Amino acid sequence: MTGKAESKAYLETYYAGAYWGVREESPEGCARRTADLLNLLAPCDPFLAEWYKPTRSLKDARKFPLMPPDLSTLSEQFRRGVNREKGGPVFKDLGFTFSFGNGGGDYDSADLSIHCGCYSEGISNSCVLSLPTLGRSPNAERVISAPVLTHVVRSMALAMDPDWAVAMSHAYRDMDDDNRPGPWVGWVTYFSKQRGTVPPLPAPVRIEPVEDKGTLIVLTPERFTVTNSEHVALANRVRELLTRAGLIKTR
Repeated sequence: MTGKAESKAYLETYYAGAYWGVREESPEGCARRTADLLNLLAPCDPFLAEWYKPTRSLKDARKFPLMPPDLSTLSEQFRRGVNREKGGPVFKDLGFTFSFGNGGGDYDSADLSIHCGCYSEGISNSCVLSLPTLGRSPNAERVISAPVLTHVVRSMALAMDPDWAVAMSHAYRDMDDDNRPGPWVGWVTYFSKQRGTVPPLPAPVRIEPVEDKGTLIVLTPERFTVTNSEHVALANRVRELLTRAGLIKTR
């Protein structure tokens, strides 16, 4: 790619997210899942091996490490993240939220936002990892790759036990139906076995199991970008096949 297309791809941004429905859990249960996730991410890449409690400044962040994970510390963070009206009662059915990062600066950070323990109908539990920006981060070129993001999505599947998970670009997500709640097909996609069986998919798509929990789908070994029409066509074809197989529901 050259010229304008190359410039757009250069600024394409990426994230990974796992999503699941009603599941009542305590702050301790959310903490255990988070500890498992952080331990699974650590060997993936040094950029994802250090995490810190949220602070008012980046300078202070490194004074409060979350690695190695401590269950009592994580439990307290989730307890503080309970949903409530200011000065009012706690909404137990809305679960707990904890957001934190790896201490990086602008464009060169990873941030995790976890909403866990919600058992209110119509509100999803989630674990979302924001990723550094290509071209503006010394780590992005290495982290935003098929091997690393496959490891990330697999880690989310094992630790969080979601219904589905995905690593994708925001640009491709924006090309999907405006108000469809998901699942979405991304560069790397995971489906719990409870959603059904993944059908045969066209090359170069790779399919691999995640223990006894579900299935990973990796669209392409090279970086997926919306400026590559072949990537978009492949993703759209895979989405069509997964919809026919019943793993993706239409409105």
